[in-house]
Amino acid sequence: MTITLHADVENGDTSRENLKEPFIDNTSKNVNNSEATDPNASIKMALFSTAVAVCGSTEFGACVGFSAPAQAAICNDLDLSVAEYSLFGSIITIGAMIGAVTSGRIADTVGRKGAMALSSVICIAGWLAIYEAMGSVLLDTGRFFTGYGIGIFTFVVPVYIAEISPKELRGGLTTLNQFMIVTGSSISFLLGTVVSWRTLALTTGLAPCILLIAGLFFIPESPRWLANAGRKVEFEQALRKLRGPKANIDAEANEIHVHILTLHRLPDATLLDLFEPEYIKPVMISVGLMICQQSGGINGIGFYASETFQFAGLKSAKTGTIAYALIQIPITIVGMVLIDKAGRRILLLISTCGTCFGCFVTGTAFFFKNQGILLEWVPFLAASGVLMFIAWFSVGMGAIPWLIMSEIFPLHIKGVAGSLACIVNWMGAWVVSYSFNFLVNWNPAGTFWLFSGFGIFNLIFVAKCVPETKGKSLEEIQASL
Repeated sequence: MTITLHADVENGDTSRENLKEPFIDNTSKNVNNSEATDPNASIKMALFSTAVAVCGSTEFGACVGFSAPAQAAICNDLDLSVAEYSLFGSIITIGAMIGAVTSGRIADTVGRKGAMALSSVICIAGWLAIYEAMGSVLLDTGRFFTGYGIGIFTFVVPVYIAEISPKELRGGLTTLNQFMIVTGSSISFLLGTVVSWRTLALTTGLAPCILLIAGLFFIPESPRWLANAGRKVEFEQALRKLRGPKANIDAEANEIHVHILTLHRLPDATLLDLFEPEYIKPVMISVGLMICQQSGGINGIGFYASETFQFAGLKSAKTGTIAYALIQIPITIVGMVLIDKAGRRILLLISTCGTCFGCFVTGTAFFFKNQGILLEWVPFLAASGVLMFIAWFSVGMGAIPWLIMSEIFPLHIKGVAGSLACIVNWMGAWVVSYSFNFLVNWNPAGTFWLFSGFGIFNLIFVAKCVPETKGKSLEEIQASL
């Protein structure tokens, strides 16, 4: 697997040679080095561009949130068994794994905007197939296509946001990715309690993709991708558009220019290059965080939350599902506010402790149920543990692994390395989501205690291996690693 640069650069076009000169002429009439920057103008386009990009995150959330409220209705309407529905619920992760394999190459070849547009089209095709399904074949095919689309989104959305954001806002803006994932998931959970699963597919499924495609006409391409492709004029236009017409972009442009020059002296990256000494540490950090995120059980708990509440004996599974949906949004906002203040590492530590405890509480509730102890408390404890889990997950472990992935890799290996991290994430998601129903039917207490045990190992990994990246430019982070 190799990273493909823009064709003109690969073919030895003079644009590559032009990289020897600064991307921005310091004497340009359009920039006055002594001119004060309007801070509001300098972030408006970055905020708008982020808002457009995270429509892809909303689509991600809508896809993963669809299976929980739709489970009973789909099984009844299409006469699916538990095994058949487990395949439907988990096949999205197979598509996402394949999407992850190709995401880096696509984003490097057609740009970040092109990758988001392609992903949107694929997701639309998938949702239309689900809407028209009269049996498991078309249903699973549509679910697979939506998985492929969100597999691309998982890489390109955080990377695009990280590459367009001012460093002092990068953490908060990038965590909007997770915020909109949980928003999309919550909308699916809530709307799924009042509309049919076919209507749910047409509304929460299609709307984010349509908004994203429309918004792409109004936002700039990633300046770093344009610089890497040797497109100087478009690079300057994009950076000025993002930072505001009166912003002094000389320092940032020249920092990017120097970084790109260094990258272009290096050979094209391959998968084997990720195991070179200079890259092994960021690869270990990113892949390790993806394993931590999935081994905690998020996709099993999230995909089948309503069934978990029913199994625990909660009188109204819909009440638990609504609570699950509503708790994610405010807690994710708290994480967004804290990420550039408290830092990434401390939030990961707190989040990991909280998810570990939540799973332990739920496992203990099911243990009480099996032993006939405190039966009147079982539904409350089980639901409380699940809600604690999703609340603490939303604080840090949901967003920060994707943020750190977008920060720690140099541009020339970001495609390959990001694809590897996404593959690992989605492989873990498939294992958890496919096996969850079988594990819970076998031993519900043991299932949640298993997730809790993984949480202890995750806590040790974060404490020992994950660095703090708060307040550093992408180039400073990569140099430190």
